[in-house]
Amino acid sequence: MTDYAIGDIQGCYDRLKDVLAKVDFSPSRDRLWVAGDLINRGPSSLKTLRYIESLGDSAVVVLGNHDLHLLAVALGGHAPKRKDTLAEILRAPDRDKLVSWLRQQNLCVHDSERNIMMAHAGVPHIWSIQQALARAREVEDVIRGEHAPEYFTLMYGNKPEGWNENLTGMDRWRVITNYFTRMRFIARDGRLELTTKEHAGSAPKGFSPWFEFPRPDDLRIIFGHWAAIEGETGKERFIGLDTGCVWGGALTMMNLDTGEKIHCDC
Repeated sequence: MTDYAIGDIQGCYDRLKDVLAKVDFSPSRDRLWVAGDLINRGPSSLKTLRYIESLGDSAVVVLGNHDLHLLAVALGGHAPKRKDTLAEILRAPDRDKLVSWLRQQNLCVHDSERNIMMAHAGVPHIWSIQQALARAREVEDVIRGEHAPEYFTLMYGNKPEGWNENLTGMDRWRVITNYFTRMRFIARDGRLELTTKEHAGSAPKGFSPWFEFPRPDDLRIIFGHWAAIEGETGKERFIGLDTGCVWGGALTMMNLDTGEKIHCDC
């Protein structure tokens, strides 16, 4: 079995199939780690979502901000945005099945044998592996439970700016969500700056790209989300796989054991 990790697909189904064909991917023997943002902005969100769901245990999926946005529209009463390409999913006959499946996915996953963690936007330096997993599980339980509509109604926002163990309720859930699905720039004390979306060198004063801060462990982290850096972090242990497929860049996939990257131009 070969495990591959892939960056933000965002509904680019044809390019997904192209890059999988390059390695002769077969769900009967291989596994695909998907770094979030399966859907939205691209032309084939429904086909992409159906395909990843059909992989069953051969897919390891973390939720991205666009995936959570679909759930916020479906469950939290939010209206689609002008550039969204979610309408086909929302009116599909299997909408409820797909929404239910998406709610079961994680915010981060950890492979202890490889010492790899995957989260859509990354993992903040202020959390250990165990803390990151525990806080992800807190929010995952909410998304899967009876309070999901309340969570998705109130999910959006940039406050609180940083982590505090004394946070409770929606403030706690929102900041955990923002670390895993929206983070780019962070301060040493863990405060997030969520308005700047350009390249790594555009950090506002007092902030740096999250992967610039040292960790007390040797964890490798796979992430997507930040197309503007084109996968470049300058550090082998922090592996960016969003290379802007939906913006005309490339869709990037990586063999988890060899580190080989496979690209498909978009």
